[in-house]
Amino acid sequence: MFHFLTAGESHGRALTAIVEGVPAGLALDEDYIARDLKRRQGGYGRGGRMKIEQDRAEILSGVRYGFTIGSPISLLIWNRDWENWQEVMAISPVEKEIEPVTRLRPGHADLAGTIKYGQNDVRPILERASARETAARVAVGAVERRVLEEFNIEIHSHTIAIGGAWTKGEEIDWDKVERSPVRCANANAEKAMMAAIDEAKEAGDSVGGIFQVVAIGVPIGLGSHVQWDRRLDGRLAQAMMSINAVKGVEIGAGFALADTKGSEAHDIIQFDNVKRQWHHASNRAGGIEGGMTNGEPIVVNAVVKPIPTLGKPLPSVDLKTGETAQAHVERSDVCVVPTAGVIGEAMLAIVLTDAVLEKFGGDHMKETLRNYHSYLEGIANK
Repeated sequence: MFHFLTAGESHGRALTAIVEGVPAGLALDEDYIARDLKRRQGGYGRGGRMKIEQDRAEILSGVRYGFTIGSPISLLIWNRDWENWQEVMAISPVEKEIEPVTRLRPGHADLAGTIKYGQNDVRPILERASARETAARVAVGAVERRVLEEFNIEIHSHTIAIGGAWTKGEEIDWDKVERSPVRCANANAEKAMMAAIDEAKEAGDSVGGIFQVVAIGVPIGLGSHVQWDRRLDGRLAQAMMSINAVKGVEIGAGFALADTKGSEAHDIIQFDNVKRQWHHASNRAGGIEGGMTNGEPIVVNAVVKPIPTLGKPLPSVDLKTGETAQAHVERSDVCVVPTAGVIGEAMLAIVLTDAVLEKFGGDHMKETLRNYHSYLEGIANK
Protein backbone atom coordinates (compact mmCIF):
# COMPACT_ATOMS: atom_id res chain seq x y z
CA MET A 1 0.00 0.00 0.00
CA PHE A 2 1.27 3.46 -0.92
CA HIS A 3 1.54 5.94 1.95
CA PHE A 4 3.56 9.01 2.88
CA LEU A 5 4.15 11.28 5.86
CA THR A 6 5.89 14.63 6.24
CA ALA A 7 7.40 16.25 9.33
CA GLY A 8 9.08 19.52 10.17
CA GLU A 9 8.37 23.16 10.93
CA SER A 10 8.73 26.22 8.70
CA HIS A 11 11.75 27.61 10.56
CA GLY A 12 12.88 24.33 12.08
CA ARG A 13 16.10 22.64 11.09
CA ALA A 14 14.65 20.60 8.22
CA LEU A 15 11.64 19.04 6.55
CA THR A 16 11.44 15.29 6.19
CA ALA A 17 9.21 12.84 4.36
CA ILE A 18 8.84 9.06 4.34
CA VAL A 19 7.33 7.41 1.26
CA GLU A 20 6.22 3.80 1.54
CA GLY A 21 4.92 1.50 -1.18
CA VAL A 22 7.00 2.49 -4.21
CA PRO A 23 7.92 -0.73 -6.07
CA ALA A 24 11.54 -1.78 -6.46
CA GLY A 25 13.34 -1.19 -9.73
CA LEU A 26 12.32 2.44 -10.37
CA ALA A 27 15.16 4.69 -11.57
CA LEU A 28 15.32 7.70 -9.20
CA ASP A 29 17.89 10.31 -8.23
CA GLU A 30 18.06 13.60 -6.33
CA ASP A 31 18.46 15.72 -9.48
CA TYR A 32 15.07 14.55 -10.73
CA ILE A 33 13.36 15.60 -7.49
CA ALA A 34 15.24 18.92 -7.48
CA ARG A 35 13.55 20.05 -10.70
CA ASP A 36 10.10 20.15 -9.12
CA LEU A 37 11.41 21.75 -5.93
CA LYS A 38 12.92 24.55 -8.01
CA ARG A 39 9.61 25.02 -9.85
CA ARG A 40 7.82 25.32 -6.49
CA GLN A 41 10.13 28.16 -5.44
CA GLY A 42 9.34 30.24 -8.53
CA GLY A 43 6.35 32.40 -9.34
CA TYR A 44 5.70 36.13 -9.44
CA GLY A 45 4.59 37.50 -6.07
CA ARG A 46 6.69 35.29 -3.81
CA GLY A 47 8.23 36.69 -0.65
CA GLY A 48 11.81 36.96 0.67
CA ARG A 49 11.97 33.40 1.98
CA MET A 50 12.47 32.04 -1.53
CA LYS A 51 15.65 34.14 -1.85
CA ILE A 52 17.06 32.34 1.19
CA GLU A 53 16.14 28.73 0.54
CA GLN A 54 17.65 26.59 -2.20
CA ASP A 55 15.58 23.48 -1.74
CA ARG A 56 17.10 20.13 -2.52
CA ALA A 57 15.90 16.78 -1.18
CA GLU A 58 18.50 14.33 0.02
CA ILE A 59 17.54 10.67 -0.40
CA LEU A 60 18.49 8.92 2.84
CA SER A 61 17.05 5.46 2.23
CA GLY A 62 15.07 3.26 -0.13
CA VAL A 63 17.36 3.79 -3.15
CA ARG A 64 20.53 1.87 -4.07
CA TYR A 65 22.69 2.46 -7.13
CA GLY A 66 20.03 4.75 -8.61
CA PHE A 67 17.05 2.39 -8.26
CA THR A 68 14.37 2.00 -5.61
CA ILE A 69 14.66 -1.20 -3.56
CA GLY A 70 11.10 -1.56 -2.28
CA SER A 71 11.76 -0.26 1.24
CA PRO A 72 10.56 3.12 2.55
CA ILE A 73 12.14 6.13 0.83
CA SER A 74 13.16 8.86 3.25
CA LEU A 75 13.77 12.43 2.08
CA LEU A 76 15.43 15.36 3.86
CA ILE A 77 15.22 19.06 2.93
CA TRP A 78 17.35 21.39 5.04
CA ASN A 79 15.93 24.80 6.00
CA ARG A 80 18.72 27.31 5.40
CA ASP A 81 16.75 30.00 7.26
CA TRP A 82 17.00 27.91 10.44
CA GLU A 83 20.37 29.57 11.04
CA ASN A 84 18.43 32.74 11.91
CA TRP A 85 15.89 30.94 14.09
CA GLN A 86 17.98 28.55 16.21
CA GLU A 87 16.90 30.01 19.54
CA VAL A 88 13.25 30.61 18.59
CA MET A 89 12.91 27.05 17.24
CA ALA A 90 15.33 25.27 19.57
CA ILE A 91 14.50 21.67 20.50
CA SER A 92 15.87 22.04 24.06
CA PRO A 93 14.99 24.85 26.51
CA VAL A 94 16.97 28.09 26.07
CA GLU A 95 17.99 30.60 28.72
CA LYS A 96 17.00 33.60 26.60
CA GLU A 97 13.40 34.73 26.97
CA ILE A 98 11.65 34.32 23.62
CA GLU A 99 8.79 36.73 22.99
CA PRO A 100 5.62 34.74 22.18
CA VAL A 101 3.37 35.47 19.21
CA THR A 102 -0.05 36.31 20.64
CA ARG A 103 -1.72 38.57 18.05
CA LEU A 104 -3.93 36.20 16.08
CA ARG A 105 -4.02 36.39 12.27
CA PRO A 106 -7.45 36.15 10.59
CA GLY A 107 -7.51 33.46 7.90
CA HIS A 108 -4.71 31.39 9.45
CA ALA A 109 -4.75 28.37 11.76
CA ASP A 110 -3.80 30.61 14.72
CA LEU A 111 -7.06 30.74 16.70
CA ALA A 112 -8.26 27.20 16.07
CA GLY A 113 -4.79 25.70 16.58
CA THR A 114 -3.96 27.47 19.83
CA ILE A 115 -7.33 26.57 21.34
CA LYS A 116 -7.22 22.94 20.12
CA TYR A 117 -3.65 22.25 21.30
CA GLY A 118 -3.75 24.35 24.49
CA GLN A 119 -1.05 26.82 23.46
CA ASN A 120 -0.43 30.33 24.80
CA ASP A 121 1.90 31.11 21.89
CA VAL A 122 0.90 30.98 18.21
CA ARG A 123 4.44 30.02 17.11
CA PRO A 124 4.01 26.22 17.51
CA ILE A 125 0.86 26.38 15.36
CA LEU A 126 1.97 28.71 12.58
CA GLU A 127 5.27 26.85 12.11
CA ARG A 128 3.60 23.59 11.10
CA ALA A 129 0.55 25.17 9.45
CA SER A 130 2.89 27.14 7.18
CA ALA A 131 2.96 26.35 3.46
CA ARG A 132 6.67 25.62 3.90
CA GLU A 133 5.54 22.02 4.59
CA THR A 134 4.50 21.70 0.96
CA ALA A 135 8.17 21.56 -0.08
CA ALA A 136 8.21 18.06 1.40
CA ARG A 137 5.01 17.20 -0.46
CA VAL A 138 6.47 18.40 -3.75
CA ALA A 139 9.50 16.18 -3.16
CA VAL A 140 7.17 13.22 -2.56
CA GLY A 141 5.15 14.19 -5.63
CA ALA A 142 8.31 14.16 -7.75
CA VAL A 143 8.93 10.56 -6.70
CA GLU A 144 5.38 9.70 -7.73
CA ARG A 145 5.70 11.63 -11.00
CA ARG A 146 8.67 9.37 -11.72
CA VAL A 147 6.44 6.31 -11.13
CA LEU A 148 3.74 7.68 -13.44
CA GLU A 149 6.23 8.30 -16.23
CA GLU A 150 6.63 4.53 -16.50
CA PHE A 151 2.91 4.39 -17.36
CA ASN A 152 3.17 7.26 -19.88
CA ILE A 153 1.15 9.58 -17.65
CA GLU A 154 2.05 13.29 -17.78
CA ILE A 155 1.04 15.91 -15.23
CA HIS A 156 0.97 19.68 -15.84
CA SER A 157 -0.45 22.81 -14.23
CA HIS A 158 -1.15 26.37 -15.29
CA THR A 159 -2.77 29.50 -13.89
CA ILE A 160 -6.31 30.34 -14.96
CA ALA A 161 -6.87 33.50 -12.91
CA ILE A 162 -5.13 35.89 -10.52
CA GLY A 163 -6.70 38.94 -8.90
CA GLY A 164 -9.58 39.11 -11.36
CA ALA A 165 -7.40 38.66 -14.47
CA TRP A 166 -8.37 35.53 -16.44
CA THR A 167 -6.82 33.54 -19.25
CA LYS A 168 -8.97 32.31 -22.12
CA GLY A 169 -9.78 28.67 -22.81
CA GLU A 170 -7.34 28.23 -25.68
CA GLU A 171 -5.11 25.18 -26.18
CA ILE A 172 -2.27 25.27 -23.66
CA ASP A 173 1.40 25.51 -24.64
CA TRP A 174 3.09 23.85 -21.66
CA ASP A 175 6.54 25.18 -22.61
CA LYS A 176 5.19 28.74 -22.46
CA VAL A 177 3.62 27.97 -19.08
CA GLU A 178 7.00 26.92 -17.68
CA ARG A 179 8.62 30.13 -18.92
CA SER A 180 5.90 32.41 -17.56
CA PRO A 181 6.44 34.17 -14.17
CA VAL A 182 2.80 33.44 -13.32
CA ARG A 183 2.63 30.06 -15.13
CA CYS A 184 0.19 31.37 -17.75
CA ALA A 185 0.68 30.76 -21.49
CA ASN A 186 -1.49 33.72 -22.55
CA ALA A 187 0.78 36.77 -22.79
CA ASN A 188 -1.99 39.35 -22.30
CA ALA A 189 -3.41 37.53 -19.27
CA GLU A 190 0.12 37.17 -17.89
CA LYS A 191 0.63 40.94 -17.95
CA ALA A 192 -2.76 41.56 -16.30
CA MET A 193 -2.02 39.01 -13.58
CA MET A 194 1.38 40.53 -12.83
CA ALA A 195 -0.19 43.99 -12.69
CA ALA A 196 -2.79 42.73 -10.18
CA ILE A 197 0.01 41.33 -7.99
CA ASP A 198 1.99 44.60 -8.20
CA GLU A 199 -1.08 46.63 -7.26
CA ALA A 200 -1.80 44.39 -4.24
CA LYS A 201 1.81 44.57 -3.08
CA GLU A 202 1.81 48.35 -3.29
CA ALA A 203 -1.37 48.44 -1.19
CA GLY A 204 -0.03 46.03 1.44
CA ASP A 205 -2.64 43.51 0.33
CA SER A 206 -2.69 40.09 -1.38
CA VAL A 207 -4.51 38.36 -4.24
CA GLY A 208 -5.74 34.85 -4.96
CA GLY A 209 -6.88 33.05 -8.07
CA ILE A 210 -7.36 29.67 -9.72
CA PHE A 211 -4.90 27.05 -10.93
CA GLN A 212 -5.61 24.00 -13.07
CA VAL A 213 -3.86 20.63 -12.96
CA VAL A 214 -4.09 18.16 -15.83
CA ALA A 215 -3.11 14.49 -16.09
CA ILE A 216 -2.70 13.12 -19.64
CA GLY A 217 -2.49 9.47 -20.64
CA VAL A 218 -4.46 8.08 -17.69
CA PRO A 219 -5.95 4.63 -18.42
CA ILE A 220 -9.61 3.73 -17.92
CA GLY A 221 -10.52 2.21 -14.57
CA LEU A 222 -8.45 3.82 -11.82
CA GLY A 223 -10.46 4.30 -8.64
CA SER A 224 -13.75 2.58 -7.91
CA HIS A 225 -17.48 3.15 -7.53
CA VAL A 226 -18.05 0.52 -4.84
CA GLN A 227 -17.25 2.56 -1.67
CA TRP A 228 -17.30 6.28 -0.95
CA ASP A 229 -13.63 6.46 0.05
CA ARG A 230 -12.41 4.66 -3.07
CA ARG A 231 -13.98 7.11 -5.53
CA LEU A 232 -11.09 8.86 -7.28
CA ASP A 233 -12.83 12.24 -7.59
CA GLY A 234 -13.35 12.28 -3.83
CA ARG A 235 -9.72 11.40 -3.20
CA LEU A 236 -8.58 14.13 -5.59
CA ALA A 237 -10.85 16.74 -4.02
CA GLN A 238 -9.49 15.95 -0.54
CA ALA A 239 -5.90 16.10 -1.80
CA MET A 240 -6.38 19.48 -3.45
CA MET A 241 -8.27 20.92 -0.48
CA SER A 242 -5.35 19.91 1.75
CA ILE A 243 -3.14 22.49 0.01
CA ASN A 244 -2.72 25.67 2.04
CA ALA A 245 -5.14 28.47 1.00
CA VAL A 246 -7.21 26.27 -1.35
CA LYS A 247 -10.90 26.89 -0.64
CA GLY A 248 -12.66 25.30 -3.62
CA VAL A 249 -12.16 22.42 -6.04
CA GLU A 250 -13.98 21.40 -9.21
CA ILE A 251 -13.37 18.51 -11.59
CA GLY A 252 -14.01 19.05 -15.30
CA ALA A 253 -16.77 21.58 -15.98
CA GLY A 254 -17.58 21.53 -12.27
CA PHE A 255 -19.81 24.35 -11.07
CA ALA A 256 -20.66 25.42 -14.62
CA LEU A 257 -22.73 22.24 -14.94
CA ALA A 258 -25.28 23.79 -12.57
CA ASP A 259 -26.49 26.00 -15.43
CA THR A 260 -26.64 23.33 -18.15
CA LYS A 261 -29.21 20.74 -19.17
CA GLY A 262 -28.47 17.04 -19.04
CA SER A 263 -28.32 16.83 -22.81
CA GLU A 264 -25.48 19.38 -22.73
CA ALA A 265 -23.67 18.23 -19.61
CA HIS A 266 -22.46 14.73 -20.49
CA ASP A 267 -19.73 13.40 -22.76
CA ILE A 268 -20.80 11.20 -25.67
CA ILE A 269 -18.98 7.85 -25.71
CA GLN A 270 -17.20 6.76 -28.89
CA PHE A 271 -15.04 3.81 -29.98
CA ASP A 272 -12.22 3.82 -32.54
CA ASN A 273 -12.33 0.41 -34.25
CA VAL A 274 -8.96 0.98 -35.94
CA LYS A 275 -7.01 1.91 -32.79
CA ARG A 276 -9.29 -0.24 -30.62
CA GLN A 277 -9.66 2.63 -28.17
CA TRP A 278 -12.52 4.17 -26.22
CA HIS A 279 -12.84 7.93 -26.10
CA HIS A 280 -15.38 10.74 -25.64
CA ALA A 281 -16.54 13.57 -27.87
CA SER A 282 -15.89 16.07 -25.04
CA ASN A 283 -14.48 16.09 -21.51
CA ARG A 284 -16.93 17.92 -19.27
CA ALA A 285 -16.52 15.16 -16.68
CA GLY A 286 -12.84 16.00 -16.33
CA GLY A 287 -11.73 12.42 -16.96
CA ILE A 288 -13.71 10.85 -14.10
CA GLU A 289 -17.15 9.20 -14.14
CA GLY A 290 -18.63 7.18 -11.30
CA GLY A 291 -15.49 7.66 -9.22
CA MET A 292 -13.30 6.05 -11.93
CA THR A 293 -11.08 7.37 -14.70
CA ASN A 294 -12.70 7.13 -18.15
CA GLY A 295 -9.58 7.48 -20.30
CA GLU A 296 -9.82 11.23 -20.90
CA PRO A 297 -7.39 13.74 -19.33
CA ILE A 298 -8.06 14.41 -15.68
CA VAL A 299 -8.77 18.14 -15.24
CA VAL A 300 -8.98 19.73 -11.78
CA ASN A 301 -9.42 23.43 -10.95
CA ALA A 302 -8.66 24.80 -7.49
CA VAL A 303 -9.48 28.19 -6.00
CA VAL A 304 -6.68 29.78 -3.95
CA LYS A 305 -7.75 32.46 -1.50
CA PRO A 306 -5.63 35.61 -1.04
CA ILE A 307 -2.80 34.99 1.43
CA PRO A 308 -4.07 36.08 4.88
CA THR A 309 -0.78 37.58 6.11
CA LEU A 310 -0.98 41.18 4.89
CA GLY A 311 1.51 44.02 4.74
CA LYS A 312 -1.23 46.15 6.27
CA PRO A 313 -2.66 43.70 8.83
CA LEU A 314 -6.33 43.32 9.68
CA PRO A 315 -7.69 44.08 13.16
CA SER A 316 -7.77 41.06 15.44
CA VAL A 317 -7.48 40.00 19.10
CA ASP A 318 -4.49 39.35 21.36
CA LEU A 319 -4.54 35.74 22.57
CA LYS A 320 -3.05 36.66 25.94
CA THR A 321 -5.11 39.73 26.86
CA GLY A 322 -8.29 39.29 24.82
CA GLU A 323 -7.97 42.90 23.73
CA THR A 324 -8.28 44.22 20.18
CA ALA A 325 -4.96 44.38 18.34
CA GLN A 326 -3.61 44.37 14.84
CA ALA A 327 -2.80 40.91 13.52
CA HIS A 328 0.76 39.63 13.74
CA VAL A 329 2.80 40.07 10.55
CA GLU A 330 4.97 37.11 9.52
CA ARG A 331 7.10 37.30 6.39
CA SER A 332 4.86 36.18 3.54
CA ASP A 333 4.03 36.26 -0.16
CA VAL A 334 1.62 38.50 -2.06
CA CYS A 335 0.37 35.75 -4.39
CA VAL A 336 0.97 31.99 -4.36
CA VAL A 337 -1.32 30.83 -7.17
CA PRO A 338 1.50 29.82 -9.59
CA THR A 339 3.30 27.95 -6.81
CA ALA A 340 0.07 26.31 -5.65
CA GLY A 341 -0.27 24.85 -9.15
CA VAL A 342 3.07 23.05 -8.77
CA ILE A 343 1.92 21.75 -5.38
CA GLY A 344 -1.33 20.67 -7.04
CA GLU A 345 0.72 18.66 -9.54
CA ALA A 346 2.39 16.89 -6.64
CA MET A 347 -0.92 16.05 -4.97
CA LEU A 348 -2.39 14.80 -8.26
CA ALA A 349 0.70 12.65 -8.80
CA ILE A 350 0.39 11.24 -5.29
CA VAL A 351 -3.29 10.33 -5.68
CA LEU A 352 -2.80 8.85 -9.15
CA THR A 353 0.22 6.79 -8.09
CA ASP A 354 -1.80 5.37 -5.22
CA ALA A 355 -4.58 4.46 -7.67
CA VAL A 356 -2.14 2.97 -10.21
CA LEU A 357 -0.43 0.79 -7.62
CA GLU A 358 -3.80 -0.18 -6.18
CA LYS A 359 -4.95 -1.29 -9.65
CA PHE A 360 -1.81 -2.96 -11.00
CA GLY A 361 0.07 -4.02 -7.86
CA GLY A 362 3.50 -5.62 -7.93
CA ASP A 363 6.59 -5.43 -5.71
CA HIS A 364 8.88 -4.66 -8.65
CA MET A 365 8.27 -2.24 -11.51
CA LYS A 366 8.61 -5.07 -14.05
CA GLU A 367 5.75 -6.93 -12.38
CA THR A 368 3.60 -3.79 -12.09
CA LEU A 369 4.18 -2.84 -15.74
CA ARG A 370 3.43 -6.39 -16.85
CA ASN A 371 0.07 -6.19 -15.11
CA TYR A 372 -0.54 -2.77 -16.68
CA HIS A 373 0.20 -3.87 -20.25
CA SER A 374 -1.89 -7.01 -19.81
CA TYR A 375 -4.80 -4.84 -18.70
CA LEU A 376 -4.45 -2.56 -21.74
CA GLU A 377 -4.42 -5.57 -24.06
CA GLY A 378 -7.62 -6.80 -22.44
CA ILE A 379 -9.33 -3.46 -23.09
CA ALA A 380 -8.28 -3.44 -26.76
CA ASN A 381 -9.51 -7.00 -27.29
CA LYS A 382 -12.97 -6.49 -25.78
